[in-house]
Amino acid sequence: MIRVVIVDDEEPARERMRLLLAAVPDVEVVGEAANGEQALARIGELHPDLVLLDIQMRGITGLEVAACLPRPRPRIIFCTAFDQYAVDAFELHAVDYLLKPVSRVRLAHAIERIRSKPESVAEADVDHVTDAIHGYCTRFLARCGDRLRIIPQQDVVSFSSEGGLSRVNTRERQFVIDPSLNDLEERLDPGLFCRISRAAIVNLDAVTEVRPMIGGIANVALNTGVVLEVSRRRVKELLDRLQGARRV
Repeated sequence: MIRVVIVDDEEPARERMRLLLAAVPDVEVVGEAANGEQALARIGELHPDLVLLDIQMRGITGLEVAACLPRPRPRIIFCTAFDQYAVDAFELHAVDYLLKPVSRVRLAHAIERIRSKPESVAEADVDHVTDAIHGYCTRFLARCGDRLRIIPQQDVVSFSSEGGLSRVNTRERQFVIDPSLNDLEERLDPGLFCRISRAAIVNLDAVTEVRPMIGGIANVALNTGVVLEVSRRRVKELLDRLQGARRV
């Protein structure tokens, strides 16, 4: 049985998808979401096998939802009404997608492809298309008790790793997140963020001072008052990034 979450900001579209899925064997709709924030929360709560994910949603788009989901994420079939650029990228990277209005035959075919595709291949396909279309991650999914919270990029001061846990740090508090710093480093805009050590990535806009130290290392002071050590091999990179950092 494939457990499905439907994500679309239009109720008639969700209702139509429910009706179409009712005719597909071994499929169960376990939840719905009307926007990207709800989608991240529902997927985190329900752990579905498959998400039917609309791209053109107000606020957080479907591509941003896919980019923010922690690994291993569910299989994803994107839904789009008119975005030819997205369709071209889907075709190029063999990502499963449906053009609206969705037909019963096309939906059944897409689900059969999902059943037969190895998980690692499906993950890589979605990574390729979110990179090609969406670019760098601008929102981050954090744990907040028994809930999930979306942290906008502009609220992030730094990312840190300690005791096997990754954290996103804002001016007010810190939150546990799933991606490792290595994964985050690949998904972050290098014009805005810089890895300064094995244990920290900083938002360049949050750096207020760089303090060279004996031995070729340095410390950075952040606008929260926190001071972090920069490893010897990262000092030049940090200084170069600060000189050429793109402001947002």
